[in-house]
Amino acid sequence: MEQLRILLLGDASNYHATLATGLRALGHDVTVISNGSKWQKTSRDIDISRRPGKIGGAIHWWNMRFRLRSAMSGYDIVQITNPFFTELRPHRLRAIFDNLRTDNRAVFMAALGTDPFYVKECLNPSSPIRYSEWRTEDNQPGPLAIANPDLIQRWTNQMMLDHASYIYQNVDGVTTALWEYHVQVSNILPPEKYAYIGLPIDLQAIAKPEITINPGVEPVNIFLGRHSYRQPEKGTDMLEKAARTVVQRHPDVARLEIVEDKPYSEYCRLLESAHILLDQAYSFTPATNALIAMAMGKNVVSGAEPEFYDFIGEQNLRPIINASPHLDLMIETLDKIVSDPHSIEARGRDSRRFVEKHHDCTIVARRAVDFWKRRLNELGR
Repeated sequence: MEQLRILLLGDASNYHATLATGLRALGHDVTVISNGSKWQKTSRDIDISRRPGKIGGAIHWWNMRFRLRSAMSGYDIVQITNPFFTELRPHRLRAIFDNLRTDNRAVFMAALGTDPFYVKECLNPSSPIRYSEWRTEDNQPGPLAIANPDLIQRWTNQMMLDHASYIYQNVDGVTTALWEYHVQVSNILPPEKYAYIGLPIDLQAIAKPEITINPGVEPVNIFLGRHSYRQPEKGTDMLEKAARTVVQRHPDVARLEIVEDKPYSEYCRLLESAHILLDQAYSFTPATNALIAMAMGKNVVSGAEPEFYDFIGEQNLRPIINASPHLDLMIETLDKIVSDPHSIEARGRDSRRFVEKHHDCTIVARRAVDFWKRRLNELGR
């Protein structure tokens, strides 16, 4: 197997750090350069955290444009996290991106977070993404759009669209992390230029769980882990209301624990006490928070629409509790779970099996390598 020299530039929710673990297990030489996902403090080989203010921005630009140029050169594969792969304005990012293209064999992008084209896809009433934080199923503004009236314009103004378009058209390929991002990318790139790889989870770092529930001895622990500033985006405010209602109905059976804005390692430690994780309400797909909890054998309330399961070809193993964007349905769903605590054990075992089958970091890394090598061959490099 050809060993690749790989640079993963930028990170979000430990994605690139975990992908690096899988790639290294396959024998590749990997460097991660990121800001550690800010307060999450995820692992990286070279830190590019930006200091606040204009002076901090100027120093960061100089470092990325010149001081670190040699450290970002000579790779077979560079993958950036999205069009906004470090904390600089678009016109500053373009020069750094162009350096990456000049100095390396191939540059790819992970479709991993919000960008102008994703916002436009979510706003499109004919999109397969039937609802999101941006738009409801009946084509009304979603909770994020209501909470931040100017945010759509900030994401989709001409400067942002031009920058994102330049990146999409000039990368050598795009890997997609979620079904939603795959839908978006499929509308702007030819099929040979993108591939779904999914989200990587390091199962070697998460012990196979012993799942036990003791009804009448201990309450079912409903755990809500969130970013405090992303509640309208993730729907955790609605999930909290649903959980509080259920706990009030069953005070001796269930309890609610809320954890906010913790570093990644501390958050994972706190999550160990949970039976049920409340993840997010407006997604079709489970993301990293949900998958880590599933690897621990937790029951997870998150995105799990039929479109996602069908997309990954999974017809039988469907353990994720689909989060309804409607408060009354979410209350009903949680009420059923805590009223049948013995079902939590079986669902937890299936949760671990699901991650082992679809999201182990070596599986995801192999998908990425297969796609990267195919593109290198197609491009004659």
